[in-house]
Amino acid sequence: MLKVYGIKNCDTMKKAFAWLEANAVAYEFIDYKQPDVAQHHLPDWNRRAGWQRLLNTNGMMWKRLSDEERVDVDEAKALALMADYPTLIKRPVADTGSDLLVGFEPERYEKALKRELG
Repeated sequence: MLKVYGIKNCDTMKKAFAWLEANAVAYEFIDYKQPDVAQHHLPDWNRRAGWQRLLNTNGMMWKRLSDEERVDVDEAKALALMADYPTLIKRPVADTGSDLLVGFEPERYEKALKRELG
């Protein structure tokens, strides 16, 4: 079953949920603000998608970070920041088992979930 990680009240998450429901795709939602969820999955997500794709530098949390936290971001620093502040992870992160979809793009979802859509 598709696992969708994110934050329930995010507008992008709401679009993804609506798309999944409209296309009758079953999924399990996992809030990555829950203790250790992001930290547990970040190594795998980084391996599969890369920290640059995962790190949300357009959101409010990024803007709230200190200048010191935002400067000289490399892989180790990005992963540490995302573990400390899960809202820095782009939303949603959808794991099909074989594909990892970061962010919501209907075309990518349709292609990756073709088997689930029948």
